Amino acid sequence: MEFINSQGNEEDLEMESIALSSPTMQEHAANALNNDCKGNNPHEQNKTITMKLRNILVTIREKFNAMTKFVEDQWLKRYGPATDLDRTRAYQGWPGNNVFFFHGRLVCGPDPKGLLLTTVSIVLSSWIFAMYTGDEDDLPLNSSLILTLSLVLTMIVLVNLFLVSAIDPGIIPRNDQTPLEEIGTSDGGSRRKKVTINGVEVKLKYCRICKIFRPPRSCHCAICNNCVEKFDHHCPWIGHCIALILPDICDLSPEFLYLHIFILFLENPKRLSKIGTGLLGMLLNSPETLALLLFSFAAIWFLGGLAIFHAYLIAINQTAYENFRQCYVGSGNPFDRGILCNIKEALFSPLQPSKVDFHAEITPTGHSNAEMEG
Repeated sequence: MEFINSQGNEEDLEMESIALSSPTMQEHAANALNNDCKGNNPHEQNKTITMKLRNILVTIREKFNAMTKFVEDQWLKRYGPATDLDRTRAYQGWPGNNVFFFHGRLVCGPDPKGLLLTTVSIVLSSWIFAMYTGDEDDLPLNSSLILTLSLVLTMIVLVNLFLVSAIDPGIIPRNDQTPLEEIGTSDGGSRRKKVTINGVEVKLKYCRICKIFRPPRSCHCAICNNCVEKFDHHCPWIGHCIALILPDICDLSPEFLYLHIFILFLENPKRLSKIGTGLLGMLLNSPETLALLLFSFAAIWFLGGLAIFHAYLIAINQTAYENFRQCYVGSGNPFDRGILCNIKEALFSPLQPSKVDFHAEITPTGHSNAEMEG
């Protein structure tokens, strides 16, 4: 039995030697031995480096996402729309018809079509003048100065147009509750109060929409649905009210621009000689020039008449609304302090701050928290 076992062990050793002698097994064994000796595999090294880089990228992405979320939270906290009732802005619940931008910082009229038409007409007329009539062959030696002046006038007009169309004109805060003790006397069904200003008795009308007694020279604009202080008129060309904070002097800016363009055409003999005489010659040789001349001529007459009328109103310290209603025919104008003082008040007085802070946070119960002191 011992002989048989020893013979079996010898056979097992021979089989193992045969198996290890095969080339494939020897290769695997050598590779395993080399790996054990080196302790690192190049493939494993690349894999480890890739994993480390991937972990670094994941960490960077997480940090970037956290920073982005922090910035977004801070932006929404300061400038963004409210997500709960405690952070409602005044403009979001304002019952007027105004359109607000930048979370109540810009206050525009309800209809932008007039503003767009005015902007396009100003830009288009200035572009036609610069591109088609401002070449060096037609204008004199100081053509660069003329075109620069035209560009400066155009920018002034556009800036004034933006200001008068995006600023609170003098909206008066509304009253959430009707003050029964301030109803006043009934005059033909309309509630009025009487105050004395510079010796002249002035009636204060009660606005049933805003629930306030309107201050002197104020009016409720039916288009914007607001009571506006020192209301002059609602201008359809900018879609906004012209009132206390937006004076009439802004109407003079387009007048200067169109007058400048029109005079340069008439004083340029080279251009006129190229165009020819008569409307037919202009229409055939330079239709864009004819269109610009006719448009500038019409704008000069329209805006010129409007500017003269408002200059007269400034001199007597009246608004267009007061002039049309003839408010001071019998009693005299209590606000007239003389021509020089009236001009100084209209042109050099500082702009009054808004009485309503449309960007302010309010409670959902009303609008009184948005009123500004002062």
